[in-house]
Amino acid sequence: MTPTDITRAINDLLFTPGTDLTEALDRHFTPDYRQRTNGVWSDRASFAEHITHLRSVILSGHIEVHEELRDGLRYADRHTVTVTQHNGRTARIEVHLFAEMSPDGRFRRVDETTLLLSGHPDDGNLGVAK
Repeated sequence: MTPTDITRAINDLLFTPGTDLTEALDRHFTPDYRQRTNGVWSDRASFAEHITHLRSVILSGHIEVHEELRDGLRYADRHTVTVTQHNGRTARIEVHLFAEMSPDGRFRRVDETTLLLSGHPDDGNLGVAK
């Protein structure tokens, strides 16, 4: 299996219409996946619920990776996600991400913090919205 990265994962999860959510999750995340975003922990089921919600509010978007580092099973990056929502609002969110990868190249654990760069103040909660 080719190791994943944040660009492939986000594009499959949010920005490629018609991609099956279960297939995308299986491709990029281990069954025991856990994530902490701004101090809020989620297991894989809760993360899937979060992505399902985002798919319902996001019309389109893109990701720009500014820095990315891989060291064995460790992965880190700083990226900006720009989303346009069905309500017409656009938000830009910067993310600092540290991750543990599984030996097969999928994300096992992610710890991230987000910062709303532009957009409506409510959009600062997109990282944990369900």
